Amino acid sequence: MKKFRVAFIITAVLAIVAVFLVLNNHKGNMHQLNNEFAVDDTANITKIFLADKGNRTVKLERLADGAWKLNDKYAAHSESVGIMLKTLISLDVKSPVAKKARNNIILMMAGKSVKVEIYQRVYTIRIFDWIKLFPHEKKTKTYYVGDATMDNMGTFMLMEGSEDPYIVYIPGFRGFVSSRYSAFENDWRDHAIFNSKLPDIKKVTMEYPETPQFSFSVSNGNNRNFTLEALSDNKVIQNFDTIKVIQFLGSFRNVNFEGFLTDMDKKQQDSVLALPPTVRITLDDNSGKKFVLNAWHRKASSGEVDIEGNPMVWDRDRMFAKVEGTNELVSIQFFVFDRILKPITWFTDKTQSDRGLYDQL
Repeated sequence: MKKFRVAFIITAVLAIVAVFLVLNNHKGNMHQLNNEFAVDDTANITKIFLADKGNRTVKLERLADGAWKLNDKYAAHSESVGIMLKTLISLDVKSPVAKKARNNIILMMAGKSVKVEIYQRVYTIRIFDWIKLFPHEKKTKTYYVGDATMDNMGTFMLMEGSEDPYIVYIPGFRGFVSSRYSAFENDWRDHAIFNSKLPDIKKVTMEYPETPQFSFSVSNGNNRNFTLEALSDNKVIQNFDTIKVIQFLGSFRNVNFEGFLTDMDKKQQDSVLALPPTVRITLDDNSGKKFVLNAWHRKASSGEVDIEGNPMVWDRDRMFAKVEGTNELVSIQFFVFDRILKPITWFTDKTQSDRGLYDQL
């Protein structure tokens, strides 16, 4: 009798689990029929893979700390990843492609489209949200993203294994989403150069080879005792504005470059890199890491003049730059770097302008 009771309980539990699994699976199938391109829970996405017809690929992978890695070597741009996740959860099917246009759309997508693979953390056993057992990574969606519709209000998409493409859109959004599925690596790279809080900074060194009398270093001792040293004669400056030092060190948060110089060929970039830098910035943090940026003037556009009508030699808005450890030049803006490009006299002369040294061209 006791054995029968145990067997009955086990059978009943298994039956209940089976019913829940069937209902849950049925619910998922119904949702997939209604909208097979969207992702219900982007928090469970572990990886996104994109590939285009030019053999370009992008792999975005979520790390344990929540950050995203790009192609196993770069930090991914958090804002771009955020837009992608928001897109994935917001997609909706507007309509199937009309039968008379179906073959043309499929042919077009065969020549120009981006393959999308979505990987998520799923559970072998999941009873609604009550019980989740045996988590593992699984590829949950594979589809192809084509061009925008004629009215630019939708995007052609085709689920792998399906014969029918659909027009997909985001309700309430006027536009198309195909541009968000870029397989160009640079479109996903983080643009951060410096991103250190003042308490994490041990020392910052500013070197100006063209004007060495303005070069200096600032050392941070326990966020209270600061040392300002002139690099031209290695002299420690005794009287300086501590508030300005704090302001300066606090400016190394969220310092980003503008973009990659994809319009410059390797020969042009090499000619810039062969020159002595206009400025060299070195940040040492308390964990032992060193961040180094070299920057160069870039020539002004032909015909550009100053407020007095004189021809400009250098671009007043941008410089070339290279982060040590990378191979490509990037563009940086004075608008961003103005708060960092200070001469040593800025800390000692209360009458000196707050504008950066190289913004005063």
